[in-house]
Amino acid sequence: MLAVVIDHVSRAVVGLALFHDHPTSGDVQRVLERAVRHVGYGPRYIITDKSRQFWCDAFRRWCYRRGIRPRFGAVGKQGSIAAVERFIRSMKTECTRPIRVPLQLNAMRNEIISYAVWYNHYRANEALGGRTPWEVYADLQPANIKPRYEPRRNWPCTGPCASPQTGIRGKRGARLSLVVGYVEGRRHLPVVELRKTV
Repeated sequence: MLAVVIDHVSRAVVGLALFHDHPTSGDVQRVLERAVRHVGYGPRYIITDKSRQFWCDAFRRWCYRRGIRPRFGAVGKQGSIAAVERFIRSMKTECTRPIRVPLQLNAMRNEIISYAVWYNHYRANEALGGRTPWEVYADLQPANIKPRYEPRRNWPCTGPCASPQTGIRGKRGARLSLVVGYVEGRRHLPVVELRKTV
């Protein structure tokens, strides 16, 4: 079983854990505790489903001691826990279906962690306007609006995306190379970069 903690605004995965069986409320609390330590502060609200791990006095006490208000997503209502459900759907499509799923828990955990790193840092998210979850979470300039290189000979120098190259007006466009890497060497998690060459 997978427990995932996602920041609702940025869609960034801030915590996850993999269990042999259904986690207890204590297991879930420990995952959330690690996520809070990792982020540096706790959320105002935690939105969950009504699984037994969350629908119990122990979880409510844990939230109360930390000043967190638990909220439950409405069953069958779009948007209530959609960010987590969408991550899990994407993970199944982009990670666990294209590979031979490892049978050992640690190997599977490593696959899921690699996917979460790729998802946060390299995967453009349509709901975020093409930005990655990490760009939104860390308030970074999105790569999809950064100035870019232009390979055409007579490219339009006046465009805002051409600003780093305005000194070479009228000259040949930049020479580019396409570099494809992979997170942890996993070919289903590509990192594509366009680099200027001399």
